[in-house]
Amino acid sequence: MVQIIVGEKGKGKTKVIINQANEKMIHSEGTVVYIDKSNKHMYELNNKLRLISLKDYLIENYNEFLGFISGIISQDHDLECVFVDSFLKVAHISEDEIEVVVNKLKRISDQYQIDFVLSISIASKNTPESLENDILVSL
Repeated sequence: MVQIIVGEKGKGKTKVIINQANEKMIHSEGTVVYIDKSNKHMYELNNKLRLISLKDYLIENYNEFLGFISGIISQDHDLECVFVDSFLKVAHISEDEIEVVVNKLKRISDQYQIDFVLSISIASKNTPESLENDILVSL
């Protein structure tokens, strides 16, 4: 399953996704990963979460990002959920590419039974129509 938190920049998406990740970690028996553009929120996250700062890796486009996700999955058979804050920035996605990448993540999710929660800085009215059912929170 892929769930999306949408809202324009500065509307509080990061706080929502951090709370979701911490809550998931409490009820999870497997691994929970939190991907962000930096370590800035390290102390707000449950210390059992695996925080990955993508500034440490040379990811330059969404294909490399998807490959990175596949690498995480291949190394962790207990992976339950991946949270991605600032999805457009960390995955190097433009607004017109959101649908393609989210649909690929849905296929990955179905194949490996891993949930994805994405924070996307976009006005809810600009969210692709095909993704409207995936919106968890709209700010």
